[in-house]
Amino acid sequence: MADLTETDMIILRLLQANARERLETIAYETGLSVATVQRRIKSLKADGVIIGDAALISPKAVGYGMTFLVMVQLERERRDQLDAFRRKVKAEPLVQQCYYITGEADFALIALAKDMEDFEQLTNRLFFADTNVKSFRTSVVMHRTKIGMTVPMV
Repeated sequence: MADLTETDMIILRLLQANARERLETIAYETGLSVATVQRRIKSLKADGVIIGDAALISPKAVGYGMTFLVMVQLERERRDQLDAFRRKVKAEPLVQQCYYITGEADFALIALAKDMEDFEQLTNRLFFADTNVKSFRTSVVMHRTKIGMTVPMV
């Protein structure tokens, strides 16, 4: 864990709630100057504490009406094969998240698709065309109850 101060935690809480929070607001909340806040945010990014900024977009609003949870089991788990699968998943725009996991499956994916035909094309690209994919199980998301990437700041 990085050596974070209470002030860093306040900055992180504010930016996590709104990545476009005004520096003046953060300065007011922390009791720091705007220049100090700006330097601290730059440092948090350089140290890898802040790994990116993003706008949260409704998939449905831009034509992706379906979300899927996919559990993938590989035939072999050699490092080169794991890396090859990771590269393929990272390059696939319909995959939102990918986790290397323990248990029955090797990877858990969260993927979007416009419809079932779109998802079928995704499965052909990622799974059927890969001789190292032993099997995959898919669940269709019926409702997005909670989404986000927030990390608790305690």
